[in-house]
Amino acid sequence: MTDPAASPVRSPGANRSGQRTLLILAAVVMAPVAASYLAYYVFPREARTNYGELLATGLAPEFAGTRADGKPFALSQLRGKWVLIVGAPGACDARCASALYATRQARTIQGRDMERVQRVLLATSDAVPDSAVIVGHPDLLVAHVSKEALAGLAAGVDRIYLIDPLGNLVLAFPGDPDIGKVGKDIERLLRASRIG
Repeated sequence: MTDPAASPVRSPGANRSGQRTLLILAAVVMAPVAASYLAYYVFPREARTNYGELLATGLAPEFAGTRADGKPFALSQLRGKWVLIVGAPGACDARCASALYATRQARTIQGRDMERVQRVLLATSDAVPDSAVIVGHPDLLVAHVSKEALAGLAAGVDRIYLIDPLGNLVLAFPGDPDIGKVGKDIERLLRASRIG
């Protein structure tokens, strides 16, 4: 026979204390799982989309021509920088001037990182941009290329293109874009990029 004095008898208070400890431990273990399900299924997630049209991965056409100062130009000379390209199949009209303004402002928004971005106006050989337009863009590189070269732009000549430091076409923006959204796209890429 067992001795009643030898078997431990728990008081009702001790049982409640043990149950409370077990419930707290279970809550601590389950809280992260419950929070993750709640965050994923209940709270709306912020949409992550680019403003610019994402282009198929591939190298940009090798634009070659002459700079406004008469020196030879090749797009490959700009490797290592992010490049914003505006094409002008004729004289730099109002659309072209608006696109240049947008690229200037989007570049300026980058603050100390703006030196990582080079703006280029690709004008056809027979087009001479108005000097009044060019004066307002001291950091702009103007290059004269053939009309056939401009035809190689993936989404048409009336767009603004962003090329990465490796020479790949990355994004195409509308010719008259939302400057803040263009700046945001570039900011995200500069932040994520270790090159350029």
